[in-house]
Amino acid sequence: MTDLETRAPSSRPGPLRRAAPALLGYAAVRALGLVVLALWSETRGKSAYTLLTARWDALWYTGIAELGYGYEVRLPNGDVHSNLAFFPLLPWLERLLAAVSPLSYADGGFAVAVLASLAAAWGIFAVADHVYGPRVGLCAVLLWAVLPVGVVQSMAYSESLFTALAAWSLYAVLTGRWVTAGVLAGLAGLTRPVGLAVVAAVWAAGIASLAHGRRSPAGFRSLGGSRGAAPVGGARSAERAAPHEDTRRVSSPEGAHVPPSAPGVGVRRALGMFLAPLGAAGYVLWVGHRTGKGPFGYLDVQAGWRNGFDGGYAFARFALEKFTSFPSALAGLGLVLGVGLLVWLYVVCVRRRQPLPLLVYAGVVTALALCASSYFGSKPRLLMPAFPLLLPPAQGLARLRTPRSALVVASVAVSSAVYGAFWLNGSGPP
Repeated sequence: MTDLETRAPSSRPGPLRRAAPALLGYAAVRALGLVVLALWSETRGKSAYTLLTARWDALWYTGIAELGYGYEVRLPNGDVHSNLAFFPLLPWLERLLAAVSPLSYADGGFAVAVLASLAAAWGIFAVADHVYGPRVGLCAVLLWAVLPVGVVQSMAYSESLFTALAAWSLYAVLTGRWVTAGVLAGLAGLTRPVGLAVVAAVWAAGIASLAHGRRSPAGFRSLGGSRGAAPVGGARSAERAAPHEDTRRVSSPEGAHVPPSAPGVGVRRALGMFLAPLGAAGYVLWVGHRTGKGPFGYLDVQAGWRNGFDGGYAFARFALEKFTSFPSALAGLGLVLGVGLLVWLYVVCVRRRQPLPLLVYAGVVTALALCASSYFGSKPRLLMPAFPLLLPPAQGLARLRTPRSALVVASVAVSSAVYGAFWLNGSGPP
């Protein structure tokens, strides 16, 4: 190791201190959104807290926490809405908080959402900082905070919890912590069906690592090289400033450099890959056993909600139908442009050679969201966990001078807060 590498750990700030600006910025954006929501709801005679904790899916989660699984609603058209469609980790946490504190199940869901959203912001910063540097990490967190449907991050929904587990699992993969990555991927699989995206990322990274015989972030470049990891707005730390060293080493959980052939690395990688799918597979198999329909029982439960995977046919038909009249054609145009933007962002991620785990994860999340036949109004929140798509615009924002980037973020934050309050008091997420 060089003297610079030896001195770097002592001069590098701790993880929390390094992420503090991003977390404070995130908290400020979310606080603004909640204040605007409270004021807007007050003018309409509604409770902002009820909107956040006791509507739509939040009611299903609290019902599971209180009464367990087995409840269903039969609609006049024959559809059956079963609470087996909802994965168990969030209601488990709600039940735990209600058992050890005076919080109600709904209060517990809100507490989990708030804490998980901060953990998700920290995880997004950790990933972006590791790949591109702290300034891009800060911008990525702020962009995630100001998403138009960012208010969902503060709802008693599972998106924030899932994003936190996914982000930290991806960070663990990028830093060679295979067992941690597998455990977190397993927990993500107990949170939402899209946990399969995290499993796919862990497995893709494991296979690539095995094939190339190296465990470093550089080993996960989808197209090779390190051009995509060029820092923005500042130099990297010593361990990321030596690409030739990175191709031969990986940071251990304690931060020490270990060679790829070190004893136990292959075992830990295999164990992480084994653990990753256990959460999702375990719940799906349990539902199949409970319904008596075997491995495909969960698909039947989702079919009762008219959820399925049709390759995007239903969504495309929905968008095209908007062009049959005016002004609905404007909504159709917006949908087409939105999908085009997502595809373009993903192409940019590939061209800039994001690490393979990020590309796999973002690709699977986006594909599942766009190609599912679920309620179309829910697609924006289903896309919210796909944070790697925000890294290219975060790089662009990081290149701006601080006053200009702050003005951009502040303007978008205000717009997001107003839209979130309007949306949640209107149609809102299903």
